[in-house]
Amino acid sequence: MCQHQPPCPTADSPDREAARLTAHHPEQGWSLLCNGVLLFEDTGELLPDGQIIAPHRPLAAGRVVKAA
Repeated sequence: MCQHQPPCPTADSPDREAARLTAHHPEQGWSLLCNGVLLFEDTGELLPDGQIIAPHRPLAAGRVVKAA
């Protein structure tokens, strides 16, 4: 899919988010990467094979989370 040199990371590689943008729609909250990954503003992802990657945002600084 990628025509860049060096090529963008594939959709199944750990660094897939480093691929170049091919479409960016901040008003709708998503971007399409060169490797076919849909990247959402909440950091969730939809891979070309339909696999869903849950959001992986860091917790806000100074926030303490305790287990119940």
